[in-house]
Amino acid sequence: MGPITRRLPGLILLCIAAMLTNASVAQQVPRFQVDPAWPKQLPNNWILGQIGGIAVDSHDHIWVFQRPNTLTDDERAAALNPPTTKCCVPAPSVMEFDQDGNLLQAWGGPGDGYDWPKSEHGIFVDKQDRVWLGGNDKDNDHMILQFTREGRFVMQIGKAGKTEGSNSKEYLGRPAMAVVDEATDELYVADGYKNKRVIVFDAKTGQYRRHWGAYGAMPDDADLGPYDPGAPRAKQFRNPVHCVRIARDGLVYVCDRVNDRIQVFRKDGSFVKELIVEPATRWVGSVWDVVLSQDPEQKYLFVTDGSNNEVHILMRETGEPLGHFGHQGRSAGQFHWVHTMAIDSHGNLYTGDVDTGKRVQKFIRVR
Repeated sequence: MGPITRRLPGLILLCIAAMLTNASVAQQVPRFQVDPAWPKQLPNNWILGQIGGIAVDSHDHIWVFQRPNTLTDDERAAALNPPTTKCCVPAPSVMEFDQDGNLLQAWGGPGDGYDWPKSEHGIFVDKQDRVWLGGNDKDNDHMILQFTREGRFVMQIGKAGKTEGSNSKEYLGRPAMAVVDEATDELYVADGYKNKRVIVFDAKTGQYRRHWGAYGAMPDDADLGPYDPGAPRAKQFRNPVHCVRIARDGLVYVCDRVNDRIQVFRKDGSFVKELIVEPATRWVGSVWDVVLSQDPEQKYLFVTDGSNNEVHILMRETGEPLGHFGHQGRSAGQFHWVHTMAIDSHGNLYTGDVDTGKRVQKFIRVR
């Protein structure tokens, strides 16, 4: 018996072990099935525009922040004067749904004492049922608004039409979204489409706490030019800084969308690592939103990619890509500019499309 023959049983065992390991990993990767009937038909002849944000609250209700002004005349024809067809009428900007897709309430729009955004962008509902809203209009939307869940205005941070760059402690620059750190009651803002930073405020008072740019450095507003996947990694964020999320272990995840990367920080702004996602994507970037899985360790990251119209599934620790779902298109389970995402306590995902997509979808976690 030669040396190779003597080694065969061991090699076979190694191959079998590798196959079993791969099969085990494949079984553990989260899988999702679209619910084509979610949400249910809206009342009042309402129709959705582009989806600027989506969130899940502590009651497992789903909040949609949509853009009525993005509807075309044929889509909002029943609201014209005179009406030109039977359907439809723009829905209010803020809409709350239950798990079954029933609309529970809707509100939003201009009012006294605050600057309503011209382009709705980003929503978060914290455990105290405070509703946080942003906006990204080029000239106007430099503020974050806080409302009660019933739609009563509470507080505004920043001012419409007023911005002073990425090192201002008072003014914002087209903030994409804000989230609350429940452990400290601080508000983290992805700021944003004009500024290039994360900025933190006291969630009760709106007082400034700290801010930082890419790699934890002071932000720089210099124009970096177009993204080039062959160039060295940019030392600053590109616009937009499109999301911020906080893990249970205290790590802060930031969407540097056009640079095709997620940067990870401690809460003091010190840099931990970066995760690269589809780095050949040139158009408007691959990292549009990030949510963390609901298992105790939050092992997975789910990343919306509105350029490639997929949701990527990554290992949170390493950024290793495990799979993806979705495809460019308008059938159930497909996307057109998938923009924003949220996750409920059961691990189900909710997505919203902008551009001409103008819809929300629910993806049920398959156990």
